[in-house]
Amino acid sequence: MNTTAEQMAAEPDSGGPARIAVDISGGDVPLVERMAGAFEAVEMYRDVSLLLCGPADKLSEATQTIGAETDRTRIVDCPSEIGMHESPIQALRQKPDSSIAKGVQLLAEGKADAFVSAGNTGAVAAAAILKLGRSEGVHRPGIAAPMKVIDFPVVAIDVGANVDCKPINLLQYGIMASVFAEELLNIPNPRVGLLNIGEEINKGNELSKQSFELLESSKLNFIGNVEPKVLFHHGCDVLVCDGFVGNIVLKFSESLVLRLVEWIRAGVQDRFRYKLGIGLCKSLFSHLRHCADFTEYGGAPLLGVNGVVIITHGATDAYGIRNAVREARSFVQNHVGEHIAKAIRDDAYARSAAD
Repeated sequence: MNTTAEQMAAEPDSGGPARIAVDISGGDVPLVERMAGAFEAVEMYRDVSLLLCGPADKLSEATQTIGAETDRTRIVDCPSEIGMHESPIQALRQKPDSSIAKGVQLLAEGKADAFVSAGNTGAVAAAAILKLGRSEGVHRPGIAAPMKVIDFPVVAIDVGANVDCKPINLLQYGIMASVFAEELLNIPNPRVGLLNIGEEINKGNELSKQSFELLESSKLNFIGNVEPKVLFHHGCDVLVCDGFVGNIVLKFSESLVLRLVEWIRAGVQDRFRYKLGIGLCKSLFSHLRHCADFTEYGGAPLLGVNGVVIITHGATDAYGIRNAVREARSFVQNHVGEHIAKAIRDDAYARSAAD
């Protein structure tokens, strides 16, 4: 199925304005870039209103620089910022007025329907778990990263929330990511694969073997163990693994394609016929780079918490922030969280583990 990120912008199943809190402070690009993306989103989606979280003076200055104002945006003064290298729990305790802490608090208090951040991933995840709580029956929330691998989407989960997992966690990751893939990426009955060092049933460590048994006994469309090469051959729609392995897979996949494009670009400078060839294949290489663009889908949702939380790459630009708002809007208006909770309840193994 040739699903594109634009499908996530399709009309939701049920209408209604989505109030989305956006962390303007967090991230590696200039603050004004994230502000620009927020205003682009408001302009594009008329059924969205934004709560812009960050230092009021800097956000006001950025608004004037961009030259865009709307009655569907409001600045929420958050004078503190949690840096990328700070300890998540300690930073949240020391900086309750940070954009991450206050943004998630807005969601917890029902003043926002979703929260988007390009800031410290650990802090966002910790704040969400502490302030929002886990969805009923969910042991550990997981980060689901939608990736466009050449011409098809693959959802990898977990990509960084939990580095030490139990079999029940991997089962629930598969359930939650399947709902995400079906509801927002329009992939019917997603094929779920367990990342492993081989396809044989007896391959892998104890976590892999026990997780295999749970996944095989579930209601999921489980296709068994899959090797990393499956990612590039459309062998599955949902890739399940623990957060340590998943984070490596995500970063490796992103960097590999980008480095390949850079290498080709540098190489064609040496000979005229190379330049001619690259010119003829320009659209092909542009497409290849587009596939590796982490901003295309917007961000990675933290699945399994009582609220919509979208975590974006630290280097996310205006385009990525706009797409992250789009993704949050779709989550809210399609009630994905409710569908996930129902899927967890309906699976006998996931329910018995929760009990």
